[in-house]
Amino acid sequence: MGPLEPQQIFGFEERFGMRPLDWIVLCAWLVSLVSYGLYRGRGSSTVDKYLLAGKTMPWYAMGLSILATQASAITFISTTGQGFVDGMRFVEFYFGLPIAMVILCATAVPIFHRAKVYTAYEYLEKRFDSKTRSLVSSVFLIQRGLAAGIGLYAPAVALSAVLGWSDRLITVLIGVLVVIYTTSGGIKALTWADVQQMTMIFLALIASLGITIYALPPSIGFTDALHLAGAAGRLRIVDLHLNWSDRYNLWSGLIGGGFLALAYFGCDQSQVQRYLTGKSVAQSRLSLLFNATVKIPMQLFILFIGAMVFVLSLFVPAPAIFQPAEAARVEKSANWAAVEKQYRRSFEERRDAAYQFAHAARQEGDKTASLSRFRASQKKFTESRQAALGLVGTLQGGGKFDDTNYIFLSFVRLYLPVGLVGLVIGVIFSASMGSTSGEINSLATVSVVDLYRRYLVRNQSDRHYLWASRALTVFWGAFAVSFATVGARGFGALIERVNIVGSLFYGGMLGVFVLAFFCRRVGGTAAFWGVIAGEAAIFSAAAFTKLSFLWYNVLGCAVVVVVGLALSLHKQPCELPEVPD
Repeated sequence: MGPLEPQQIFGFEERFGMRPLDWIVLCAWLVSLVSYGLYRGRGSSTVDKYLLAGKTMPWYAMGLSILATQASAITFISTTGQGFVDGMRFVEFYFGLPIAMVILCATAVPIFHRAKVYTAYEYLEKRFDSKTRSLVSSVFLIQRGLAAGIGLYAPAVALSAVLGWSDRLITVLIGVLVVIYTTSGGIKALTWADVQQMTMIFLALIASLGITIYALPPSIGFTDALHLAGAAGRLRIVDLHLNWSDRYNLWSGLIGGGFLALAYFGCDQSQVQRYLTGKSVAQSRLSLLFNATVKIPMQLFILFIGAMVFVLSLFVPAPAIFQPAEAARVEKSANWAAVEKQYRRSFEERRDAAYQFAHAARQEGDKTASLSRFRASQKKFTESRQAALGLVGTLQGGGKFDDTNYIFLSFVRLYLPVGLVGLVIGVIFSASMGSTSGEINSLATVSVVDLYRRYLVRNQSDRHYLWASRALTVFWGAFAVSFATVGARGFGALIERVNIVGSLFYGGMLGVFVLAFFCRRVGGTAAFWGVIAGEAAIFSAAAFTKLSFLWYNVLGCAVVVVVGLALSLHKQPCELPEVPD
């Protein structure tokens, strides 16, 4: 049986760009998103309303907004690619998240609400002193400022391959749209825009999976696709081996990922600020429990889409190199003809083996021979694709080239119907906008509350600090765009890099809040030096060991707590703030 070409699926020619209808849908979606955010953000006329929405948000809006901040464009672009090339074991990264959410519901949520703070770091001065607050808020500004730039740059690079625009132009466009509604309506505007965005994300994901399954050859059913994905290792979820350098196994996900989730949702202002907008402690708790329930199934679903796109690629020729610009460049090299010939031959062998195994899987009897042939052909195909990627790396100067982040967009470009392409690209745009808006809003909040109002300009009117908040929102938006267009270019793979940057700082931040919540004996000076020691330990581990980045969060937190306690051995217990029932 011959390969099913992309144009045979829906009856239109293979395209390398957007059609007019796609552009109309994309523009309409972006305009409606920004307009809706501006509409729902009306009335943010005080600092309390601008930064905390006047504490009026219901749990479902907070929950979807928290989810939207995580479900960035990187989730769409890179997580599906992870499912394609490595299967579903990346979900182990989130195994500790539900446990972290329950812990935070019992600790951070009631403590922060009781303290009546705008930022998590404002609480640190109430518990410790001003230098500890300033140190941790500065750490947040550094790591979240870098993450905002990477979060803008990542989708811009991938989208440029589809839209034909420069990544700088796309970065600036996303940044300008974000600043428009975030500066105007504050957190209320971005929260309600996130609700709209998450609704469309769910619809786009469902449509993508449905079309992937529909695009399979007529003789390959859904059950066959599951057998093939499982045989290729794409449905493996749990890896029980403890390997300190492996980023994704049960233990790194459950423990390291749990500590990362505790830090992200308990210490990162971009998340804390979401549930500080809640009407009550109960509403804020519900928003976190909603995420504890939804996050893992959502990530599994996205990874499963990647696994099904992999199955589709068994039968429909896929590019040897998914990055269009690099593919065009490498095709001009002297060695390309031989590499391409081997790639096509290995594809045909794998396709035939896949058909044979799918047929054998439906029959009763021994499937060992067909399974072995399929796995051997998959290994040979992987080697031929790595040879193609190696050519790109050689042309780039000898480095390793990874095109995982372009796989899902290649699928969108080749297989989705006209109109739906524009919608999915629009959803990816808005996903980047949603995560970036939350980041620059939280950066502005910390800048105003923890630094500007605390040290630079005191005792001014509420209106003054409102305008300062808006001005700093613009500043951080401009910073994110500038870093994305200049400084983020060497950061490589997307979804891992964002979490690596966070893990360099989160362990120290988590440790100081553990001291604040649970260690009565520890004072401000001990906490301050504990954070310094924790960050030193993390950066030393990153520089001199092969320890997986998820363990940085455990290491940093442990060092902060140990150093803080050691420096407080002879101190009298401090009085802790009361936690409401």
